[in-house]
Amino acid sequence: MRLLCLAETYLFKLASALAQILLVGSACAAFWQVIARFVLHSPADWSEVATRALLIWTVLLGVALAFRHGAMISVEMLRNALQGRARRALEIAIGAICVLFLGTLAWIGGQMTWRVRFQNVPSLDISISWIYLAIPVGATLAVIAVIARLARAEEDDVPVRNDAQG
Repeated sequence: MRLLCLAETYLFKLASALAQILLVGSACAAFWQVIARFVLHSPADWSEVATRALLIWTVLLGVALAFRHGAMISVEMLRNALQGRARRALEIAIGAICVLFLGTLAWIGGQMTWRVRFQNVPSLDISISWIYLAIPVGATLAVIAVIARLARAEEDDVPVRNDAQG
């Protein structure tokens, strides 16, 4: 279990670093688009598409990171009203629904990525499947994040008996 937690920690540190790099790249490409269009009066045909592609990857990696930190669909009023096993059951149900949705998203995203593998983005001269690949990668990372978070919560909920309780 510790090895799994360690691998998950490093995987999401890598995802976080990659998302940050892609966000900076997106900002640079957008900035270049503004400079090229309004200062040089010669818009770059690649920068708008590159900005969009980098933002798509950034968002989907960011979604996985958000799920890792527990920013999942939740019913706060109900969750706060519940205690013990009932609260844990609610958290498991929410986690299961998220895993089901994200798994479906990863599967459909993978199918889309496979279907468009021969289509190119003209201004970047790359396959559009590289952009679509963000969907199954981000959703799969989010599934890992939800499962790891549930596992960590389960580990934290193990009751500690003291001698006074017998």
